Amino acid sequence: MRKMIAALVLSLNALAMLLAVPAQAQQNPQDTVWIQVAARPTLASANQEAQVFAAKIPDVAGFSLVGGWYGVLIGPYTREDANRVLQVYRSEGQIPRDSFIALPNNLRNQFYPLGEDTAQTTQPAQAPATGATAEATTAPQTQTADPVVIAEPSPPALPDESPAEARRSERTLSRDERKELQIALQAAGFYNSAIDGAFGRGTRSSMSDWQAAKGFEITGVLTTAQRQILLDDYNAPLISVGMRRIIDTQAGISLEIPADEVTFSRYEPPFAHYDSSGDLGVRVLLISQRGDKSTLYGLYDIMQTLEIVPLEGPRERENDSFTLEGRNNRFVSFTQASLKNGEIKGFTLIWPAGDEARRSRVLSAMQASFERSEGVLDDAAGADIQQDIDLLSGLEIRKPKMSRSGFFVSSDGVVVTTADVVQGCTRVTLDYGYRAEVVSADTQSGMAILRSTQSLAPIAVAELSPQSPRLQSEIAVSGFSYEGVLGAPSLTWGKLADVKSLEGDTSVARLELAAQPGDAGGPVVDASGAVLGMLLPQTAQGRQLPAGVSFAANAETIRGAMEAAGLEVQTQLAGAALPNQALVNRATGMTVLVSCWE
Repeated sequence: MRKMIAALVLSLNALAMLLAVPAQAQQNPQDTVWIQVAARPTLASANQEAQVFAAKIPDVAGFSLVGGWYGVLIGPYTREDANRVLQVYRSEGQIPRDSFIALPNNLRNQFYPLGEDTAQTTQPAQAPATGATAEATTAPQTQTADPVVIAEPSPPALPDESPAEARRSERTLSRDERKELQIALQAAGFYNSAIDGAFGRGTRSSMSDWQAAKGFEITGVLTTAQRQILLDDYNAPLISVGMRRIIDTQAGISLEIPADEVTFSRYEPPFAHYDSSGDLGVRVLLISQRGDKSTLYGLYDIMQTLEIVPLEGPRERENDSFTLEGRNNRFVSFTQASLKNGEIKGFTLIWPAGDEARRSRVLSAMQASFERSEGVLDDAAGADIQQDIDLLSGLEIRKPKMSRSGFFVSSDGVVVTTADVVQGCTRVTLDYGYRAEVVSADTQSGMAILRSTQSLAPIAVAELSPQSPRLQSEIAVSGFSYEGVLGAPSLTWGKLADVKSLEGDTSVARLELAAQPGDAGGPVVDASGAVLGMLLPQTAQGRQLPAGVSFAANAETIRGAMEAAGLEVQTQLAGAALPNQALVNRATGMTVLVSCWE
């Protein structure tokens, strides 16, 4: 057993040493990254912290950062190695849990270590060569790195406090400041009790554990300098993106934003755009407009049609506010907005996926700092911006993979449509806003049956014709000819050319009809409004048919599919022809836009 444990420990240590090897020299410097483990407001405290880390892990370096702070980092590594080093060191407790990957262009002058190897630490280290390769790599390498310039001389370390002095300085802390220390200890993994601002036995024990991990004298009472280090570690994610308060007087909003990652771009009401200016790809929108509850609810619906709000994620709408979160494999967006005194205000934060710890801290800081002032964006702001039908206030509208037509066959939201519109979809919707589940899909008949996941009240419900229609009788197809661009279905008129297909299939009727691709899945109706069939997609299958030739699955096929799915079929007995407007109202009232989303 001892041999097995020793072997396991040796294996883990070897893994850690392997992961700690910096990126190879042949990597492009643009492909290398660092891991930031701490940030300090002074050069002296950062230099001291770098020495603490260097005593227990390799490859420690210190650089000045944007915004006047000083960072302690390890590396450089390739992106892949950095992810593994981050995981191993976090799991071993060697580095804080909120350590993160930092890009080299965010680093300025190097201050640690000083000496002969200083310049070399700013580029990936050369891996040791072995065997035959060693002879080929022993030639002197040309040093092309610029000499390191120290921004300022390193001042002497700040004097620390005795335990008695630390207790006296601790007594001056407010309750909120004490809570903040408990929160920082909790985030670092040393405290798991209530955040109450009371420094009892649990808090003292966690302080001792933190001091031990940092290499400080274990007293259970943090000195002023140690408290600052603890808080700097906790706030490192915010420091890394330059969180600063901005006041947008035109929007009537002030809040903290990641100012090193975004910069103001333009106004396009109801949004103030703060576009990405850093390497993370962060974006911020401020929301500011006049309105009432219906305006707020409309904004809630509109936001969900935008590309910046992915389909997956929680959404909540209350009486005078809403929140939206959307996630995909590229980014996460969060939106909040509220109505107060006739003004709707809020913000959207768009953050790259895979950086959740830092995103959460930034989002919390934005929410806590959000303040409203009087006034909203002028509706005419940004009027000179070029308009685009695919954009809404400068934001791209999400587009489905495919949209086709369908029609309601029950009063609770069951829809018949073409089978090809539900193939390979992560989500199927009705009229964009209502999610639907697939009850059945038959590629042979070309028909699918959907059911809305929420209760709907269709304007009209299809009634199937019980008899075979007369040849050359007038028919019409109701559909979204241009896949929803026009916002409403339209009718296309034609004639019944034959009650069977060109191959003699009696389940398919041939129509003389100039249909568009978006019409597929729409109902084919006669003059009385009875449904004769469902328009099928135009699939030539290697043949070029004359213009105006279309096909439809007939009413008997629809009836069979519905009965197989256990659905009740509504039938319309022979009736008189409807006036033109009544026929249009009935046909379009049962028609619904079906969309497939990836």
